[in-house]
Amino acid sequence: MCVVMNTRAASLIGRSMELRLLDESLANVAAGRGAAVFLLGETGIGRTRLAAEVHRRAGAAGIQVLRGRGSRIGPDAPLRAFTEALFSGLREPAPPGLTELGPYLSVLGRLVPHWRDDPATQHPGSDGTSVIVLAEAILRFAALAGRGQGCLLLLDDLQDADPQTLAVVEYLIDNLAGQPVLLICTVRDEPGAATDLAESSCRRATGTLVRLSPFNRPDLRRMAASVLGADPTAVPDSVLDRLWVDSAGNPLLAEEFLSAMVSSGTLVAEESGWQVHGPLVSRPVPASAARRVAADAGRLGPLGLQVLSAGAVIGERFPLAVARVVAGVNDHQAEQYARAAVDQRLLRMDNTGWYAFVHPFAAGVLQNRLLPKARVELARRAAEEIEARRPGLPGEWCELVAGLRLQTGDRPAAGRLLTEAGVRILQDMGPHAAVDRLERARQLLRDDPDDAARLRALEALLQALTDSGRVRQALALGAGETDGDFSAEDRARLCVRQAWSALVAGRYSLGLTHLATARTLLGQGATPAATAAIDAAEANLQLQGGTGDAFAAAETSARRALAALHDPQEATPQEGTADVACQAWYVLGTVLRGREPTEAAICFARMRRLAPDGRTSRWRVFTQLLLATEASTATEDDVPLRRVLEHADHTGAAVVRYHADAMLALHEVRAGDTTAASVRLDAALAGAEKLGLGHAVRELRVVTAVLAAHRGRGRDLEDALVRLREGGHKADHPRNAPLLHGMAGVFLALLDENRERALQQVERARAAGDAPEGGWQGMARLLAVLDGDDPGPATASALATPWNRAFALFADAIRAGRAGGAVLAQADAGRAMAAAERAAGRYPTALHLCRRLVAEAALRDGWGDPEAWLREAEDYFHGAGMSIVAGACRALLRQAGAPVRQRRSGSTRVPAPMRALGVTVREYEVLMLLAQRLGNRSIAARLHISPRTAEKHVASLITKTGVAGRDALGDVGARSVRDADSMRAVGAAVDVQYLPGEVARAG
Repeated sequence: MCVVMNTRAASLIGRSMELRLLDESLANVAAGRGAAVFLLGETGIGRTRLAAEVHRRAGAAGIQVLRGRGSRIGPDAPLRAFTEALFSGLREPAPPGLTELGPYLSVLGRLVPHWRDDPATQHPGSDGTSVIVLAEAILRFAALAGRGQGCLLLLDDLQDADPQTLAVVEYLIDNLAGQPVLLICTVRDEPGAATDLAESSCRRATGTLVRLSPFNRPDLRRMAASVLGADPTAVPDSVLDRLWVDSAGNPLLAEEFLSAMVSSGTLVAEESGWQVHGPLVSRPVPASAARRVAADAGRLGPLGLQVLSAGAVIGERFPLAVARVVAGVNDHQAEQYARAAVDQRLLRMDNTGWYAFVHPFAAGVLQNRLLPKARVELARRAAEEIEARRPGLPGEWCELVAGLRLQTGDRPAAGRLLTEAGVRILQDMGPHAAVDRLERARQLLRDDPDDAARLRALEALLQALTDSGRVRQALALGAGETDGDFSAEDRARLCVRQAWSALVAGRYSLGLTHLATARTLLGQGATPAATAAIDAAEANLQLQGGTGDAFAAAETSARRALAALHDPQEATPQEGTADVACQAWYVLGTVLRGREPTEAAICFARMRRLAPDGRTSRWRVFTQLLLATEASTATEDDVPLRRVLEHADHTGAAVVRYHADAMLALHEVRAGDTTAASVRLDAALAGAEKLGLGHAVRELRVVTAVLAAHRGRGRDLEDALVRLREGGHKADHPRNAPLLHGMAGVFLALLDENRERALQQVERARAAGDAPEGGWQGMARLLAVLDGDDPGPATASALATPWNRAFALFADAIRAGRAGGAVLAQADAGRAMAAAERAAGRYPTALHLCRRLVAEAALRDGWGDPEAWLREAEDYFHGAGMSIVAGACRALLRQAGAPVRQRRSGSTRVPAPMRALGVTVREYEVLMLLAQRLGNRSIAARLHISPRTAEKHVASLITKTGVAGRDALGDVGARSVRDADSMRAVGAAVDVQYLPGEVARAG
């Protein structure tokens, strides 16, 4: 693929407002209304390109253009810009009527030699020595040249013009009114006489000042696309991010950096478009950009350059107070040079009071101009000054001094400071931001003889990698360190870290192996804190992946860990063991939830006290997730879960993020929002599997099985169980069984009208424990009452959650109705039924399922309004494509002698608006598949028709809907797919099991 890249943007971008003003000025000058416009901006901002565009437009409109520019190259040439402008006009046919200038023509002889020497131009009394007379002569010449269509006098780089030129310009801008002359001057925005002149003309309302601002991100993207000859959407986001940082929106710098990316092979044109190969952060600064920075800094003088160089050694941002001391200047001088650098667009003051280089690469340019010895000395003085001013190096000072120590060559000191900075970031901002700092710290400390420093960096890095979801990297890193030069106790600590990484990866056996190694390394002389850390980690591994009686083994290990800690009944164990106590209380509370709910609540309360607010440690965030999950199960309030998810996204805590996704999806399933749950699970599974987070994948797979059950899709449920087993997880594990057999197994069996299987699933769920999130307790009570049993008053577990309570209330309604035909009993049953329906109102699928089940008993016992319940349930399940339970509702209606709506094949599946257009059932099925952007062959395969027939249906749909083509027709289908009921109905009609990802793409 041959690609020719422009070195400049093909079109003027981001200057629409400025061009409108200049177009108005050109129109005015053609009508004889002169004006002056100054275009101000930093180097590379596009002043000259904008002036060139105005030049082009003026020429196209027939306006005479006189163009000159100021320059500092070569010997002084007074009035150079006007000399060049007059010559540019005389290269064309000279304007007629030069003799009308009279004595002013000889005045112009100062600029045009042959007019000076021509006797015909000599007039008595002409004075060529006055700048004012010369300015009037230039004005008259421009007016003569612009007679008819107007004249554009364009002066570029006025900041480089001599004082006489500026004096002429000042005269012109005061006398352009009523003249057919438009004066446009481009000026670099820097302190100087030209900028002062532009600003004073604006204040006096004799001229218009236009400051050109840097590009915003959309304009920068359009510029990059123009240079690359591509569509703006084809510019890689990473390229745009790099350009935005390096250029600060300066068009010329952005073009140069983009050109450097292409020429270096970092940005490559391929068949699929422009692709990035390698890091974008290490590209060299274009030489022209480096020269401009050096030139601008040099204008500040030796002391000003010293202040900037000191700031550059400190970093892209620096405190002026420190740079002043390092540079050896006083406060007044430092402020003076800083303001001058701001005026030169080299520096800007940020909202913290620090100064920052406008272009981040400028700091590197100035650093590279220093001799190595001078650079080291400046860095040393800066580090010592900061350490003296900021004891303990709080906040960003720690990382700042780490960089300075690295410049002096003190790698161990830099590594220790980076470790401290990384640990603080891990605690205060989250794991994602800490990884890079801790990785650099580990590299710097690799050869440090201080084992404690190396161990601290490595432990923190392992935790950050694990919590941010990079478990493969964590496992590989730890495997290479546990056999190193550390002591046996230190290697045992690393083994415990490795065990936690293995747990997150879902590799529970590997984690237990690491813990066994840790016990061997510690031997008989292990401290209580060290053995407690191993026991707590072992308890969590047994809880999640143990075999046999996993809960009993986990409880034993957790209690052993707590017993080893100092005064484990208190919320403040011995220093440094809070995380270990949290881990143990979590396991103990989880094990006791079904057996001793009061004791479990105490465990979780102690865990919460051990993980106080204000930090982002792993167990503080995990505690928030646990409490949010409890709240969602107990109250159906998903706000705490969403807060945890938002916090995890913000801090980069990928492990917590995917667990929160699983719990939110479970909440959405219970609430009947299966489309939202499907989209969430699809995205979360893709992310967790990509990172290798096996533990989160297990939880997401379990919830996926629950989703399939609530959609009435047995095949999808089986597929989820197969994938769960393929990941090394067992359906009957105590952590999986309550949901798989309860919320999924029992519910699907009831939708399939298979009560025998439902009872079997209840028993399997009961054998796994009485955890309330399983949701089977209320369904078990309802099944028992339907079978004629009287289970007595509802148990605490059956009423512990709104979900279970709703099913239990329906069971109570059946019991009340069974009491007999007395009016009082029927009234009690009616009140119980109303209470049950209110409780189940937030669970639409469960509500209609219970109406179907209760209606059967009500028909038998003669109470309530079973016909109305059955009709509502039948309509809901038919729309949801759950044909078995919908058929059962119709059968019960017939049994009751009630009329049953005929569900003719297909007719009611087409929405009313589509039926009004004459869309048939088969055409509507095609429309739904078009929403997925499928081709004719794929549609034909799904519907068991020929591609030619599919093509005819598409053509017919285009005619009936009146849309522009196939793509627009797909949009129509996508809007219909957003109706989840419609989606399920079509899925049943065409016998297609839509995957969650297909729903997301279609919707």
